[in-house]
Amino acid sequence: MSSQILYLAKKKRLVGLFALASVAILFLVIPDLVGIEIALPLRLTSLGLLAVYVLLSFEIVHRTTIAMVGATFVIIIGITTGLFDASMSLEFVISSIDFNTIGLLLGMMIIVVILGETGIFEYLGIRMSKASKGNMWRLMLMFCVFTATVSMFIDNVTTVLLIVPITISIFRTLKISPIPFIIAQVLASNVGGTATLIGDPPNILIGSAANIDFNSFIINMGPTVAISLLASIFILKFLFRKDLVQKPHNLEDLLSQDEKVLIKNRSVLKKSLAVLTAVIILFVIHGSINIEPSIIALSGAGILMLVAKSRPEHILNQVDWSTLIFLAGLFIIISGAEKAGLIDLLSNAALQISGGNPWILFFMVIWLSAIGSAFIDNIPFAATMIPLISAISNTESITAVFGSLAISPLWWALSLGVGFGGNGTLVGSSAGIVATGLAEIKGYKITFNKFLRVGFPFMIASVAVGSIVLLIDLLIRLNLAT
Repeated sequence: MSSQILYLAKKKRLVGLFALASVAILFLVIPDLVGIEIALPLRLTSLGLLAVYVLLSFEIVHRTTIAMVGATFVIIIGITTGLFDASMSLEFVISSIDFNTIGLLLGMMIIVVILGETGIFEYLGIRMSKASKGNMWRLMLMFCVFTATVSMFIDNVTTVLLIVPITISIFRTLKISPIPFIIAQVLASNVGGTATLIGDPPNILIGSAANIDFNSFIINMGPTVAISLLASIFILKFLFRKDLVQKPHNLEDLLSQDEKVLIKNRSVLKKSLAVLTAVIILFVIHGSINIEPSIIALSGAGILMLVAKSRPEHILNQVDWSTLIFLAGLFIIISGAEKAGLIDLLSNAALQISGGNPWILFFMVIWLSAIGSAFIDNIPFAATMIPLISAISNTESITAVFGSLAISPLWWALSLGVGFGGNGTLVGSSAGIVATGLAEIKGYKITFNKFLRVGFPFMIASVAVGSIVLLIDLLIRLNLAT
């Protein structure tokens, strides 16, 4: 079995390298053949960005390594082609990285690590399992609603990091495969996380870039996500209809467990919940007090570490530094491409394809983002789309229709597309990657095809529902604004 896995991994790497070479040749040769003039800096930085996407899609090397090497490539190209002087390279790097996003993620990771160590998630998992009384559909319903709700206030990557091990433990007791429930939790976490500024990493990127506060996010995306989640639950019931008829074993063992003993430290639990509540309240009013979400999150993390008497080295060892470094490298790559003129080129192309029609662009952004995010991790895809949306939103044809609204609807279209679209495949969202990695460590292999068979139809259905609801909500807001 291990030799077969190694063979498939080697084959996948070879296919990825062939795809990378093909993209490089096509990108370097085709523009000249068709008579399109592309400046050398733009050609090379765009090639670097495309190469990153190919490498990410085929998982040839770890995504953090890809981002770091890609950022180095962009810096070298920037210096050698005259995009910026060598003496300005550090300034370019610092100005490229969105430290508000990095700080917000870091602060929330620390808070959740401390909260998770209290045992509260294990306690809630046992409580829900007891409440289901062995009914698999009822248990999936509770797990999905719980995961989606928590993902609104704790980023969905951290949510699945906490909930998946609990799910596996419960289903081992019941002697039933947890795979359908793990997949359902990933799907629910991506839907629920789309509702708020802090629920999904792409939303953090969007909010920081477009200066959208917590309240605006939940007011504009909340109704769409709520209706979409309701529809999604019934979609899941249909997709997992064969798995949900299973009868659990050893149910008595689960029902006899005393979940109260799972709470390891009630004092720290109370302090953690108090700090988390305060942080969320400050997120809600941060637009009024003019304090960035990153400052709020990092301050909350520092205060919680102090009052909980946590050892910094122990807590910081559990932070997902790999993701934070990946994001930093990605910011540098995209900034280089933007500086070389790629975003202007893409925005002009989008306007030409749509004829400048705001409604066509609205649906283009949703479905392009959804399909793109299904095959490329939605974090880098969102980071690439953000400067494009920023450029398009300020064009005359868009402001003529959407100008009466404080925030361009194209931002909500992007959020919906990348949030829901990440459910399409195993590599579409960080939550999916993390969840399947945890499952594999515990001995439950979730293959790309197994996830695809459920995730892709779920993604198409949920995006269709979400786009219709978002359109209706937009039309109502436009009528009220005028």
